[in-house]
Amino acid sequence: MQDSDPKLGAADIAALIRREISKGIMQLHDRLPPERVLAETYGAARGTIRKALTRLEQEGFVETRPGSGTYVVHKPAESDSTAIENATPLELMDTRFALEPHICRLAVLHGRRADFDVMEALCTRMEDSVDDPIAFSEADTAFHRALVDSTRNGLLIWIIDRIGNVRGQDDWTRMRHLTLDRQTINTYNAQHRQILNAIRTREPERAANIMKEHLETARLSLTRAAET
Repeated sequence: MQDSDPKLGAADIAALIRREISKGIMQLHDRLPPERVLAETYGAARGTIRKALTRLEQEGFVETRPGSGTYVVHKPAESDSTAIENATPLELMDTRFALEPHICRLAVLHGRRADFDVMEALCTRMEDSVDDPIAFSEADTAFHRALVDSTRNGLLIWIIDRIGNVRGQDDWTRMRHLTLDRQTINTYNAQHRQILNAIRTREPERAANIMKEHLETARLSLTRAAET
């Protein structure tokens, strides 16, 4: 495993480990290094490492066996690994643009009060993280995941999970650090609130249009960062 930014959060570390599994660097039945070693490798607290491993276990990538360690239990398809490895941040945004506006429409149709309460709490977390890009990014990822979860469409959820793996790419991490300043985070927070409000009031096209605006803003930010 490679050394990483010491400020990486649990979602970032999970994405990096997930990428190594997807690329076959870590293979089925391989044992992960102990938490202490992972903490040193990624420059993170052991609590952060545990959160990352819990996330990976929930996603079916690893399994923690008491008294033995954490083992890889996922064998990725070669095509998934290749697509993720070669994807760029801008390709990620274009793919999200093709899917997430309609996800908003489906959230209006199938979302429940409990789903909206989860998204409400995540909006609050993002608003409390305007000076902490890593915390914001983790809550942002969770918000968009909660949004697709509310559709109750298993295939869409699977697709969005695969797309989300691109966030583990080095280019994405670099772009995130370049683009997530206080002003940009405030803009994203306002858009997230508007999306949630439109879904709560059962306005599918309004929610979809605000999502388009949100993704266009993010894509423009990435484009500008790529030119620096």
